[in-house]
Amino acid sequence: MIHHVWGLFTHPDREWQEIRGEQEESIRHMYLTHTLILAAIPAVSAYIGTTQMGWVIGDRAPVMLTHESAIWMTIMSYIAMLAGVAIMGGFIHWMARTYDATPSLARCVAFATYTATPLFIGGLAALYPHLWLGMLIGTAAVCYTVYLLYVGLPTFMNIPADEGFMFSSSVLAVGLVVLVAIMAFTVVLWGIGVGPEYT
Repeated sequence: MIHHVWGLFTHPDREWQEIRGEQEESIRHMYLTHTLILAAIPAVSAYIGTTQMGWVIGDRAPVMLTHESAIWMTIMSYIAMLAGVAIMGGFIHWMARTYDATPSLARCVAFATYTATPLFIGGLAALYPHLWLGMLIGTAAVCYTVYLLYVGLPTFMNIPADEGFMFSSSVLAVGLVVLVAIMAFTVVLWGIGVGPEYT
């Protein structure tokens, strides 16, 4: 599965066709070979960045998290990313029936993972937690993820381009709702005292 990452960045049209033509894989295998590895990139990068580098605001000293707090935040963000991919895969699988497509749930989870690949790799920016660097790389990762979604969904589902546009727009809207839900859950956790602790 990892060998497709490079292709998604260099020739996404052809890579989506190759992905569609692959044999059926189980959700477990998909998670073990791709999702678990890529979702760890932003989580581990954030742990290193917030405990070793810290972030600087103005002329102040770097602000860093304690190791215990950073580990807890890393685990929670990792679980949130895995859950987000699973939810998006489930929605794509459910919505596919509307467009007379019949992919398996495993294929839909695979599609969600491949589409989120730029976001996972963009998480490397967390190694150096600087506001402008994070915004620049984060914006680029989001834009390319949306591009992969709109280019890949019609090919992956083998549906016409106009239906693919509507399907992709629905997936994007649900993705935004999932993101807001994760952020709201984070705020609730912080409100009950499960928040970051600084050194």
